[in-house]
Amino acid sequence: MGRRVVITGMGVVTSLGKDVETFWSQLVAGKSGISRIESFEVSDYQSQIGAEIKDFNPENYIEKKETKKMDRYVQLAIAASQEALRNANLDVRSLPDPERAGVYIGSGIGGLGTFEDQYKILLERGPRRVSPFFIPMMIANMASGWVSILTGAKGPNSTSVTACASGTNSIGDAFHIIQRDEADIMITGGAESTIRPSGYAGFCNMRAMSTRNDEPERASRPFDVDRDGFVMGEGAGVIVLEEYEHAKARGANIICEVIGYGMSGDAHHLTDPAPDGEGAARCMKYALRSAGIDGSAVDYVNAHGTSTPVGDKNESKAIQTVFGDHASKLLVGSTKSMTGHLLGAAGGVEAIISALTITKGIIPPTINIDNQDPVCVLDYVANVAREKKVDVAMSNSFGFGGHNATIIMKRV
Repeated sequence: MGRRVVITGMGVVTSLGKDVETFWSQLVAGKSGISRIESFEVSDYQSQIGAEIKDFNPENYIEKKETKKMDRYVQLAIAASQEALRNANLDVRSLPDPERAGVYIGSGIGGLGTFEDQYKILLERGPRRVSPFFIPMMIANMASGWVSILTGAKGPNSTSVTACASGTNSIGDAFHIIQRDEADIMITGGAESTIRPSGYAGFCNMRAMSTRNDEPERASRPFDVDRDGFVMGEGAGVIVLEEYEHAKARGANIICEVIGYGMSGDAHHLTDPAPDGEGAARCMKYALRSAGIDGSAVDYVNAHGTSTPVGDKNESKAIQTVFGDHASKLLVGSTKSMTGHLLGAAGGVEAIISALTITKGIIPPTINIDNQDPVCVLDYVANVAREKKVDVAMSNSFGFGGHNATIIMKRV
């Protein structure tokens, strides 16, 4: 089993709030963070909506001269990391051994905005005008790199790039690092900012995104019969993982314990999930085995639930396969109905949501379920939040390429 690992701090930046308290209150109230895109002209795009963070000022978190060396996804990661460390009452530089603190923040795509901007400069003004910071701004590991630099964390430093599973894989891998006694503290999660012309063009032409442009707040509708694709979001979710005895010794506020992590590959298709969610089911089973618990112990599943016709159906089937008779007693939710799909950041944000269900005893709703799809037969906490004591919560993330990741956490 290895050493015990707990969450002692959490930070978020999303369209629903730039701190955990605001974010949680909006979620529980069933508010949507989705609106028409304002950062670029979208009239020629099939999908014109997203969960855009409209009032983020990086200079509230980072020195102005440094912000110019960072893509937006890195800025979001730093903001979330700062809140998580404050929440954990932790200053890495003051630790006796900063080499025992590491960073593991995932991103599915990395600096797409930087790539667009610099490629335009290359074409219009020539190679000598491309920024010398182009590459270190763009690459997907730089959220981890910058957070390490700014906090002084000298321990394990890495990044998972597994599409929409990146955040959950990063948390799971960081969990294993502490279990193996390679660090005592890991700053971990995911960050993404791909609400950009090229990103939208690509996803639109895959026919992956909702085109319910006249009703942005109602467009993300997981498990509803009229769902027509996901809605892209941006943001970051970062948690502080800490070895249990280390957290106790410094008097940290322990939020909950991470107890299981599973991952699997579909080996099936570039973008479509395996039939009946076979790969997702294996992933959840591996996580339960890692946690050393039976499925009947789980109270809540934060579903990947992207609002795509195939994905929601297959995940529902996978949950039924894994949990059997207990599936009918589970509360299953897709908070992407409110946050949109944050791609590589989704797992970080949804780990925080799952932890909060344990500490708050409230399950956020899946909004916009007006007519539940008859092939999706679980209890999705439709439209209104529900009070329930949650002792064990599971969070799923599944990504293009057949990457599946699941983490499990429990009340301490």
